[in-house]
Amino acid sequence: MTRIVAALAACVVLGLGVFAWSSFSGSPTPANPLVGAANAQESAEDIDTSGIVEMTMGSEDAPVTVIEYASYTCPHCATFHQGPFKQLKADYIDTGKVQFVYREVYFDRFGLWASMVARCAGPDKFFGITEVLYQDQPNWSRAGGPTEIVDELRRIGRLAGIENETLEACLQDGDKARTLVAWYQQNAEEHGVNSTPSFVINGTKYENMSYDDFAARIEAAAGS
Repeated sequence: MTRIVAALAACVVLGLGVFAWSSFSGSPTPANPLVGAANAQESAEDIDTSGIVEMTMGSEDAPVTVIEYASYTCPHCATFHQGPFKQLKADYIDTGKVQFVYREVYFDRFGLWASMVARCAGPDKFFGITEVLYQDQPNWSRAGGPTEIVDELRRIGRLAGIENETLEACLQDGDKARTLVAWYQQNAEEHGVNSTPSFVINGTKYENMSYDDFAARIEAAAGS
C-alpha cells in the first residue's frame, strides 16, 4: 500500500466541501496540480494522526477487542451493519464481552466525505450517523455526481442535528481530510487490510464471514 500522501495535501477543498480524487485507489490528487506541490514527498508516517479519535463501543475491560475496517460506500459493510452487527451488539458488546472499534477505510472520495460528516458531531453521535449512512447508502452514494452526493451527506448531517455552519466547517477541513487518510493508511498497513469489511479479533485479521463464524471466533478469543 502506498504511503505517499503527497497528494493528500492533495485533498484540496473546492467550494462545496468536495475534494478532488483521481481514482478509487485511495490516492487523492489536487484539482490544481500546483497545489500541495511543496508537500510532494510527505508520507503517511510524516503526518501526526494522534488527534484522530478512535470510535468505540463497549467496555474497555472486555476480554475481546473487535476492530472493524469498513467503508461507507461498501455494500457488504452496509449489509453487516444492518444485520449481523445488531446481533454482535446485543450478544457481545452490550454484555461487556467485546469492545468494538470502528475504523474507516477510504477506497473512494465519497467514503471520506461520509466519514467527515459522521465524525462532525463527535463520538456521541458517530454511531447513530453511521447507522443512517449505511441504511441510506443506496440513496446518497448514487445520488448523481459529487455535488449531489455531498448535498445528500449534508442532509444526513442536518438530520443528526449538526448546524449548517459546523457541517460546512467539517466538510471544508482539508487538514482533517489529509490526517484521516494518513490514519487509514497507517492502520491498514499495520493489519494488512485490502478489502472491506475486515475484522481484527484480538489481533488476528479475518475477512467478512457469517455471524455464526464471527461468534465462534469471539468465543475462541475469549477462552484463549
